[in-house]
Amino acid sequence: MEVFEQVQEVLDKLRPYLQRDGGDVQLVDVEDGIVKLRLMGACGSCPSSTITLKAGIERALIEEIPGIQEVQQVF
Repeated sequence: MEVFEQVQEVLDKLRPYLQRDGGDVQLVDVEDGIVKLRLMGACGSCPSSTITLKAGIERALIEEIPGIQEVQQVF
């Protein structure tokens, strides 16, 4: 399975939690261990979005997928 698909799978597990708060996440790209995501809906303008991105999404991706080093938010 490609890394892009693996990332999408992990995001699909996290998506219900984001949607519960009125937000969502879109996978933009995976390049050299860096995952680029776009936070949407309420997540895009939430002051806690950086914490959600780093403490929640990044941690889950690094734990579950070898080679993932960082998650970056793109706008």
